[in-house]
Amino acid sequence: ARLARKIHEKIGISVSIGLSHNKFLAKVASDLDKPRGFSVIGKAETRSFLRSRPVSTIWGVGKMTQKSLARSGVTEISHLLKCDQADLVKQYGVMGVRLYQFARGIDHRKVSPVSETKSISNETTFNEDIRDLDVLERALWKLCENVSRRAKKAGLAGRTITIKLKSASFRTRTRSTSLDEATLLAERIFAAARPHLARECTGTSWRLLGAGISHLEPADPEKAPLDLDSGVVRQAKAELAMDKLRNKFGPEAVTKGRGLERKP
Repeated sequence: ARLARKIHEKIGISVSIGLSHNKFLAKVASDLDKPRGFSVIGKAETRSFLRSRPVSTIWGVGKMTQKSLARSGVTEISHLLKCDQADLVKQYGVMGVRLYQFARGIDHRKVSPVSETKSISNETTFNEDIRDLDVLERALWKLCENVSRRAKKAGLAGRTITIKLKSASFRTRTRSTSLDEATLLAERIFAAARPHLARECTGTSWRLLGAGISHLEPADPEKAPLDLDSGVVRQAKAELAMDKLRNKFGPEAVTKGRGLERKP
């Protein structure tokens, strides 16, 4: 409580504090009594505390994962306690391990004073100012592919998609959108970023374009998303198949038409 008051006095912001025996539960505790609360989850009470809570309590479980779990009759953490880890991994990949462990209050991640990766981004500066939307979209697609490649290599997915634009007069604009489920797929990053780019292409010439993802969480780069939209799932499987070909034959082995320069 003293620390929270000191932060409010010096910086002017309210904080809530959570204390527990691992990172996951400390974060859950910090959400219990906002905006200026202080909550503790003891090791002995972990199982009883978690049992009745919804699966959305688990970090990284968004709307689509909730719907997928609900179809299997899993809506509360108590339901996860009846699930076998191998079955969860088979259906949800690396997320299955997290579901199994976090439901039981297990989190082996270390608390480190060194900042973790907060975002993955890529940007390019053009040789000359560009206002043509088609040209900018081709550049955006390549940036999204680069961001996706780095995210897959790191095993991280982002829930927030951001684009950055800078004019020759160094005027900068950033636009962001948040997804229901985190993604590391170039197609989904591009689909979220493209409308923002189109809205900014109203005659201004741009010197720099960037794209990125943030609000990161662990993800399996070889597993298609748990999405109810079959079209999205097909796109994801196609992209993952292309990734395997690129890994085997080189990054230029397979390319999408939208990234190619159009001949006049």
